[in-house]
Amino acid sequence: MTFLHPLVLAVAVLVSGAAITAYVILQRRRTAALTAAGFGAITGSGRRAAVRRHLPYALLLAALPILLVGLARPQAEVAVPHVSGTVLLAFDISNSMKAADVQPSRLAAAQKAAAEFVEQQPDSVDVGVVVFGEQALLTQAPTDDHPAAVAAINRAAASGGTSIGQAILVALGTITGKPVTLPADGAPAPDLGYWPSATIVVFSDGQDTGGADTTTAAAELAAAAGVHIQTVGVGTVKGGTVEVDGYQLATTLDEASLSGIAQVTGGSYQQAGDAATLADTTKSIDLRLTSKKEPLELTAPFAGAALLLLALGALLGTRWHGRIV
Repeated sequence: MTFLHPLVLAVAVLVSGAAITAYVILQRRRTAALTAAGFGAITGSGRRAAVRRHLPYALLLAALPILLVGLARPQAEVAVPHVSGTVLLAFDISNSMKAADVQPSRLAAAQKAAAEFVEQQPDSVDVGVVVFGEQALLTQAPTDDHPAAVAAINRAAASGGTSIGQAILVALGTITGKPVTLPADGAPAPDLGYWPSATIVVFSDGQDTGGADTTTAAAELAAAAGVHIQTVGVGTVKGGTVEVDGYQLATTLDEASLSGIAQVTGGSYQQAGDAATLADTTKSIDLRLTSKKEPLELTAPFAGAALLLLALGALLGTRWHGRIV
């Protein structure tokens, strides 16, 4: 237990000690006066009489230090239960995201959809951002500061190829707190633990130049760790063109690839333009119940206990002696 005003405790000790000393002195003087007047035989006879004589004042004196300790504003750390979860947004920034089959471009549409997704999340969900082309990079660690996640999304710029598998591995490494790589041929899969409170949301057109086998293997690692992958398709099946190194390259939305990645982990596939369906992705997040230590001020309980003792002491004093003091 800690106190916001610890000096008040010293005052509580001095005042309480002075009050008890004064009461003892007054009682001795009262007894001496009664004895001198010839009433000594009846002043201290019987335990019951002593209880009736001292209990009301003992309650009043006990209330004093409790009230003063309450004025010191005591605090204690208590474990407060709350639900929380983690969402990693894996954001495709490959050259194909420059295509304008979704206006003004796939990249801009993905940024808008991702930003709207983040803004819909409750405060209990930490959001992180991974951007990926041929390689993947964590640009925002999971945080409940959702505007920071949106800022990381808006900083993305398109270039290079696409490796959804690398994005999944970096996201898994962020979730588990340790680097995650695919096992060598014939080697057992790494034990990543079980993380059902985490979800990876991939915003991409599905044009994966990193290899379907790598992506599938990464998705299987996520599934074994209890992590759902939701995929969000950005683009159209008709497709568009994008200029890369002076060449015009055709690119289309690969819905089958994105849908397959999601199905491996028990997730689902949506299109970025379907905002209502996209918002439903949060329903698959299995929020975990955790406890967080928070300071709890105990002034009110101390004040309540002191007032209770004061009221009880006053009641007994009035009933037994016809006065409070």
